[in-house]
Amino acid sequence: MADLQLFQFAYIPRYEDAINALASMADPEDWDFSDAKVKKNVILKNYIEHTFRKVKEEDKIAYSADNKFACFNTGLVTKNLEEIFALFESNKNPGKQNFYLKCFCRKSEGLLLNVFKSNLPQIANYFQKPEDLLFNPNCTLIPQIDHIIEDNKDRFPLAMQTCGEDEMRRKLEGAIDEVKRRVRTNYKIAIPQYYGNRIQLLLPLKLTPNSPNADLALVVHKIDNDTYTARTCLTLKMAYNNARLIVKPQSIWLKP
Repeated sequence: MADLQLFQFAYIPRYEDAINALASMADPEDWDFSDAKVKKNVILKNYIEHTFRKVKEEDKIAYSADNKFACFNTGLVTKNLEEIFALFESNKNPGKQNFYLKCFCRKSEGLLLNVFKSNLPQIANYFQKPEDLLFNPNCTLIPQIDHIIEDNKDRFPLAMQTCGEDEMRRKLEGAIDEVKRRVRTNYKIAIPQYYGNRIQLLLPLKLTPNSPNADLALVVHKIDNDTYTARTCLTLKMAYNNARLIVKPQSIWLKP
């Protein structure tokens, strides 16, 4: 779902062209899901729109002294690790937003440096404690099974949606028990995501018999120093979008 704050801040008349240019400039990665019939950089759009919301919340949009320019740090880099910024210029068109998107540009580009010099904004900050990004195997995980099923039934595999609730519960409990054992021996399968202004962890749920692939991502978060709980699950596309806000997931199970 699109976040509209960027479009309320700036007029972007050729959004597709701008996003395509950003995708070409940034260190290469998959910005579309593997089942996309037409490549539209949907992951990158989600990333930029939600990154703008976060930097706005953190007051990390920089303005020139005359207020004719603005910029924010996209959090992306080129293949040579040069930071990429979104640059805005004041909008002269009446009835439109105060700014328009001029371009995405590298940190070293002349216009950006001439206007902002060394006063360039920092990237969005999604976490305060690095340990929040890792699953603590010494903690207990207590899922809210009823809540997960009742609120997310349409996200489950079709074969599970048509079985009775007792069968759905048994399969879900079995998948959660399995991933509990897996994450205690390999904490790296827990992937951090940013949602609802906090860090949560994603765990792979395998619900389809004999399939090596995860069907859903179980969302877990701490309720105290010793306990995780889980109240919802996400489709893998939803989970990837949320996880990509922090960093490109280096995962064997969560991929675009």
